[in-house]
Amino acid sequence: MRANIRTTFSALLFLLAAGTASCGSTAPRLPDDGLSVLFVGNSLTAANDLPGMVAALAGAAGVERFRYEEVTAGGIGLEDHWNDGRAVEAIEGARWDVVVLQQGPSSLESSRLNLIEWAGRFADKIRERNGRPALYMVWPPLGGDWDAVTRSYTDAAVAVDGMLFPAGEALRAVHAEEPGITLFAADQFHPSRAGTYLAALVIIGALTERSTEGLSLLRPIVDLSPTESAKLERAADRANRDHGIP
Repeated sequence: MRANIRTTFSALLFLLAAGTASCGSTAPRLPDDGLSVLFVGNSLTAANDLPGMVAALAGAAGVERFRYEEVTAGGIGLEDHWNDGRAVEAIEGARWDVVVLQQGPSSLESSRLNLIEWAGRFADKIRERNGRPALYMVWPPLGGDWDAVTRSYTDAAVAVDGMLFPAGEALRAVHAEEPGITLFAADQFHPSRAGTYLAALVIIGALTERSTEGLSLLRPIVDLSPTESAKLERAADRANRDHGIP
């Protein structure tokens, strides 16, 4: 399957398109000219335009200019991305402050080891360009082994001295505590728009090292009440505080 490659140079462009209705190494400091982030993943990154939601939230979080690109294809892992070559080409072709890496749940032991190995290969390439690797922790299908997913992504982030965006733990908590908020699509695996929004809150909170409380900019777009939005904001903060690696 051909990888999907998309680029934007401003969170403002996303807002205009969507409608404006309202640790080892330290995390990278925001550069004066903004923040540049490359997303490498599969349909869990592409669903509901997660990178675009992060870009929109970046403006609300005080990032004046947010440039991103995504390289995604359904059902593939980091090894597939490496062999395809497009993600490596994207890393080598521009200056990225952070490169976000994601594959499937990786809950099996063989998958955990695969994630660590290929995250390591990407991390070496990322650091050659003075960027920082980050792992976007996802989740299993409902009923799956959440603990194993958390372990796999945490182990990979530690192995590459990278950042960790524990979106899976945020979704896990909200799914258990707030069953009235629909976080998953009909397949019980891919995120709903609210699930993607929660993942985006986790990512922007970790990238900017700030609280996500009050970042309700996308609430009307994802059809959440103010109360529901506040619950997701608090869950994102808690996940970053309890599970994140800066």
